[in-house]
Amino acid sequence: MSNEDGTRIIPRRTPESAAMVASVKRAMAITPVLNRLTFDDADEVRAMFGDLTGNTLDEGFSLIPPFYTTGGENIRVGRNVFINQNCTMYDLGGIDIADDVMIGPNVSIITSGHPIEPSQRRAAVIAKPIVIERNVWIAAGAMIIGGVTVGENSVVAAGSVVTRDVPANSLVGGNPARVIRSIAEG
Repeated sequence: MSNEDGTRIIPRRTPESAAMVASVKRAMAITPVLNRLTFDDADEVRAMFGDLTGNTLDEGFSLIPPFYTTGGENIRVGRNVFINQNCTMYDLGGIDIADDVMIGPNVSIITSGHPIEPSQRRAAVIAKPIVIERNVWIAAGAMIIGGVTVGENSVVAAGSVVTRDVPANSLVGGNPARVIRSIAEG
């Protein structure tokens, strides 16, 4: 079930939760193969990541393994995208990465979680989409939480936890991340 804002609520023991588990099993079969590849295997990495996401990637796409995901088929990647090593993308809610994005090492992009109420935590998974607009740089160790859009040309500082939308042309940092300053071409 999806809401207007793209939020999906997936109750346990439903056909939708069974499909989610099947997706995880599929990704768990593909990612170990991907993660055995090296930096010199760029064409094979691109092909494996394409298989994982179900998309054809341009020659400008680059990923340094290892890489981790819960499914993969809900990740959409634009042109000329770079993903550094040890990134994790929980993509159940959908992850849209636009052109010219750079993602640093140890970045986590997490679209899913659980209800806050203790009695409901194991009853469902809640997933919200993440959009990363054109020419964004997400620095090392940052975490992006579901429901967030990172605006065009923005920078997410190392170690930041992004819990709300980032305006275009902004530098954000901290936990929770806040706008530090505007970024202007000079």
